[in-house]
Amino acid sequence: MRGKILLIRGGAIGDFVLTLPALAALRQQFPEAHLEVLGYPHIAQLAMAGGLVDKVQSIEARALAGFFAIRGELDQDLMDYFSEFDLIVSYLYDPDEIFRKNVARCTTAQFLACPHRPDETKPIPASEVFLKPLERLCIFGADPVPRLALSEESSQANQLALHPGSGSERKNWPEQQWAALLAKLIQETPHHLLLVGGEAEGDRLLRLADAVPADRITVAQSVPLPELATLLRGSIGFVGHDSGISHLAAALEIPCVLLWGESAAAIWKPPSDTVRLVRHAGGLQELPVEEVFTSILRLPGVIQS
Repeated sequence: MRGKILLIRGGAIGDFVLTLPALAALRQQFPEAHLEVLGYPHIAQLAMAGGLVDKVQSIEARALAGFFAIRGELDQDLMDYFSEFDLIVSYLYDPDEIFRKNVARCTTAQFLACPHRPDETKPIPASEVFLKPLERLCIFGADPVPRLALSEESSQANQLALHPGSGSERKNWPEQQWAALLAKLIQETPHHLLLVGGEAEGDRLLRLADAVPADRITVAQSVPLPELATLLRGSIGFVGHDSGISHLAAALEIPCVLLWGESAAAIWKPPSDTVRLVRHAGGLQELPVEEVFTSILRLPGVIQS
């Protein structure tokens, strides 16, 4: 195919990262095609940074609302936009096929409807679920591991990255446990700490950082994702929760220790050999600091003073 392919993907950071194998498979199968993503630009720019797509278009356009209404009034510019593509691969939630039928009013392009989320009754890794529909395009045996290769220079090699948050408080290890872990890392290892987070972490990052010597820690809060990926890249290790940032770290092939709660690991764990889960039968609240610290010391490159 030498034409144009559009992949539509909403969802959060982790959902997008777990769809990177589908983008990579499309790029490999159709190397001469123009490959574009319709998604949230602040997330989808990761695919641009990794050289997987040629363009990112915003899914947040108000005029798109008409495409989700039965026989909706369709914006002419968007009708023209969809008509440009030869293949449309959609991961949108569209149970009644309203969006699909409205797109068909604009174009004769092949439309591939894909699941927006895995069926959690089946223990199949999410990235494999997102790849499965591409078999209709004769794409078989694609690598299900998300990989993000950046051209930018790596961060300092002595850096250990930590993300003490997630999109849900119930997935988080208690803040006091994080504070104790940071103190132990400062006291017992020589590594520089990179503390990352977004709006969901609120003032947590600053409270945690305030207890650490300023020359041993860098705080990166609400940093654009491509820039964050550059900051993370080259870290000797990453410590986090079940979160989109953890999926990003794993896609950068950073050795990860993930403090894992109740989410189905068979589905949602980053499918990378560099990822180690640390769990507790009593839940994250009961996970001891010493056990997490010991897991970090097992990461390649991490040393104890």
